[in-house]
Amino acid sequence: MHTIILCSLVILAGWCSIPAAFGDQEVCVACDRKVVVSGQFSHGRGHESLTIEGAPRRGEEAFREEICGTNFTLSVPDLPAGKYTVQVGLAEVDFLTAGQRAFDIACGERMLASNLDVFAAAGGAGKVYFITAQVEHAGDAVRGPLTLTFTGRTNAAKLNTFELKDASGKSIVYLRAADLIDAEDAVVQPPVVSGPELWRDPAQPLEMRVTDLVRRLSLGEKVQQTRNDAPAIPRLGIPAYNYWSECLHGVGRAGIATVFPQAIGMAATWDVPLIHEVADVIATEARAKHHEYARTHDGDSARYYGLTFWTPNINIFRDPRWGRGQETYGEDPFLTARLAVAFIQGLQGDDPKYIKAMACAKHFAVHSGPEPARHHFDAVPSERDLYETYLPHFEAAVREGRVGAVMGAYNSVDGEPACSNPFLLTELLRKQWGFTGHVVSDCGAIYDIFANHKIVGTSEEAAARAVKAGCDICCGTHYNSLVRAVKKGLIWEQEIDTAVGRLLEARFRLGLFDPPDRVPYARIPITQNDTPEHAALALRVARESIVLLKNDGLLPLNRAKIKRIAVIGTNANSVAMLLGNYNGTPSNPVTILDGIKSAAGANTKVIYEPGCPLALRKDGTDKPNAEMMTRAVKAARSADVVIYVGGISPQLEGEEMRVNYDGFSGGDRTRIELPAVQLELLRALRATGKPVVFVNCSGSAIAMPWAAKNLPAILQAWYPGQAGGRAVAEVLFGNANPAGRLPITFYRSTDDLPAFEDYSMSNRTYRYFSGQPLFAFGRGLSYTRFDYRNAKLDRANVSANGTLRLTFNLANTGLRDGDEVAQVYCRHVESASAQAKLALCGFGRIHVPKGKTTKVAMEIPVERFRYWDTARKQYVVEPGRYELLVGAASDDIRFRLPLKVVAQ
Repeated sequence: MHTIILCSLVILAGWCSIPAAFGDQEVCVACDRKVVVSGQFSHGRGHESLTIEGAPRRGEEAFREEICGTNFTLSVPDLPAGKYTVQVGLAEVDFLTAGQRAFDIACGERMLASNLDVFAAAGGAGKVYFITAQVEHAGDAVRGPLTLTFTGRTNAAKLNTFELKDASGKSIVYLRAADLIDAEDAVVQPPVVSGPELWRDPAQPLEMRVTDLVRRLSLGEKVQQTRNDAPAIPRLGIPAYNYWSECLHGVGRAGIATVFPQAIGMAATWDVPLIHEVADVIATEARAKHHEYARTHDGDSARYYGLTFWTPNINIFRDPRWGRGQETYGEDPFLTARLAVAFIQGLQGDDPKYIKAMACAKHFAVHSGPEPARHHFDAVPSERDLYETYLPHFEAAVREGRVGAVMGAYNSVDGEPACSNPFLLTELLRKQWGFTGHVVSDCGAIYDIFANHKIVGTSEEAAARAVKAGCDICCGTHYNSLVRAVKKGLIWEQEIDTAVGRLLEARFRLGLFDPPDRVPYARIPITQNDTPEHAALALRVARESIVLLKNDGLLPLNRAKIKRIAVIGTNANSVAMLLGNYNGTPSNPVTILDGIKSAAGANTKVIYEPGCPLALRKDGTDKPNAEMMTRAVKAARSADVVIYVGGISPQLEGEEMRVNYDGFSGGDRTRIELPAVQLELLRALRATGKPVVFVNCSGSAIAMPWAAKNLPAILQAWYPGQAGGRAVAEVLFGNANPAGRLPITFYRSTDDLPAFEDYSMSNRTYRYFSGQPLFAFGRGLSYTRFDYRNAKLDRANVSANGTLRLTFNLANTGLRDGDEVAQVYCRHVESASAQAKLALCGFGRIHVPKGKTTKVAMEIPVERFRYWDTARKQYVVEPGRYELLVGAASDDIRFRLPLKVVAQ
């Protein structure tokens, strides 16, 4: 079933109504044979949220891009006389109903389609429709080139793809609308280059290979390579490559793959080595998929089958209402930085020459909602908030992680769109931090520069502004207007060379231009995808991610005392809930219901009732009937224990999505409370007198003060991935000892939050929140007990560039083996400037067997105490008195260790 975001399509339907941006004649630079499109037309692109159905060979991308106009022609000159098959590919990406567009297509004097309504003919928006016809071509000398004419009747005529086959059925022309570019000879004529083709020689220095290849490209070819869907260059033997692939928590949108817990769940493990291992496995599966796809597609790489991954999302989850917060590592810059560096390094590998899979830190910068406003929103943080909250983790990704790519955000920052922001993309990234990779725009963000932010008036100005600022690749095709931008003097071709060189360098570093036997990762076979070992790792991560928020002694459940369990809640039986967003497809997902049934054993009966929907539609059409509630309560009364699996789901919170449910808007939440319909059910379940375990599934913090006060046990399960059901069940029954910790603050009420649009950090997150949280940052309980003993520092005075050594003993005084996440926070005791209440500066996940004591040592660089001095425009560590706070959570401090930072 295809999904449509109405508001986005209404906006994007205007793309083809913009005056033609590329002139009256364009040619295909990616075709083996000359193809010319002439007339009055312009380029447009459908929104990425629109599912394309029926495209051949994973060619969905081709049907998002279109040319449209009242009258234009497509000609193939110099064809030999003979019989040919023409095929015109179309998909309606602008209109939501039939009757909005009608046009004719003729080949010479023969009408191929009359008064064609693509929406009606295909059966809906986004559905691919082909017109195929056999034609006789007499030769150019007789009637001129083979020519198709497109004439609009109602609104504009359009074209997505064109294919021409000879009498034997061989394809001799395949054109996509995105492959068209200005027809001037200076644009399309390849330069004459003498000397050996150094770019083909793996023994040559990387910089020399890149320079040699760039100088062999025409301006048209260079411009075409600056879009995410870079076409093939047949004359050089360069295959097509799509830079857009996803692997947020497993290879996404590319078929069967191992699906780990959603990113926020991985953050809840607080396990840096584990995240590195996860990323390495993801890169292995990515390599396996990429090489198998390229092997069967003439070396080409389609969207989601490349090796450049637009992951991780390291934005700060500053407000729980943001729908994409689930994709992040939480609200703290230090925790985010440590996990981001681990993920990046795990994904990119440790080979000295080749990258295993390229990571991309996104969305740079100051980006965290609201989703419905992101295409025109201007984030205006204070200078200190910018440097102390919104930038440090990106700096770590560049300096420590050596991330290969960075994605610019949709929003503006201080009045300049992030993707055309020279301060962010050049001054910070390259000059200050030493970034050497490439920058990609978010999808459609170049369009936003002129259409929504309205910083400039045309696509040419927006494209030139973005490239000059440091954005090398456009997700979409708006960089096609760079040809016109060069002609207008808005940008020099040499500036485009720089961008193209950075993109091609990525492909060189991935080994995509080298013989496979020289690239160690190129030998990873498809059998390394979705292996039992990878499944075992997914289970381990899911176990480690689960956070025990409350336990009055009900957990772990005692099988010997339980004969009947009532599992209530729609999330219990949902595979979609397990997967979050930007996900792959697991081969054997285990729902929470199935996990409980398996773990309960043959002597325990498990009954299930959905009870109620997760939320109610705004029009009230899904209000639960009395029978649903009655059945759930009846099941609870008949059971020894009730496990309610609720929360929300990726269908309610996510990226810019149409959600017609109360409490949700555009992918975000308008209220953070547990939806009222679920609270009503929970009250009824508790009223039965049976003990109730609440398993909350969400990608964000849920305000649940009633549940926290009245229910004996609460688990936070996030969106736990393919093995989530088994992991939750293992924790419930005590086969696994929970040790996940919250990477975000759980507030008591929406009233605790500042305005969503306000990017000030005042009263946000554990560092600045002045109220009492429901569950604090870092919180997480265990089935055993840990004592912290003998904490001490190696010195009382330390310089600003020094490193402290912290040691303490961690004793497991309970009856089970377990993990403890020891947390270290710093606090300025006296400061001339306002500071955070406390800030994480060290942590470690430590396994301690029951009855044992482990000595823990941590190195804490004093640089982590830094703050931004607005007068000196630099980070400083202020001399004076500090405390290191050692404990089990931000609100569970066991030791306070004083120290003094002395002037250097």
